[in-house]
Amino acid sequence: MDNVAPLRPPSQIAFNRIELDRILSLYGRMVAAGHWRDYALDLGAKTASFSAFRRTAENPEVRIVKDPALRLKQGEWILYGEGGVVLKRGHDLAGVLAPIERRLLKLVEA
Repeated sequence: MDNVAPLRPPSQIAFNRIELDRILSLYGRMVAAGHWRDYALDLGAKTASFSAFRRTAENPEVRIVKDPALRLKQGEWILYGEGGVVLKRGHDLAGVLAPIERRLLKLVEA
């Protein structure tokens, strides 16, 4: 009984409150516009991801991934498209979410 190791929960990457608020705010606006209907959160040991779906049974339309291991290289934020294609990488969340937010803009005639 001398070789008993203490049980430690695995380390987990997660979104902080400000990041999650920004992502869920965008999600709510996309739902109101009729683009998205469902979402999923995946918090893992190396990455955290938020996936948004048009319909529940489909592949995600977009995936927002936080990967702290890439913080000093390409940036810890990655935006994936429908086919798993990288749409945007960056060091700040606002810049990575910009392509999605552009879809919400509508031209208004004066």
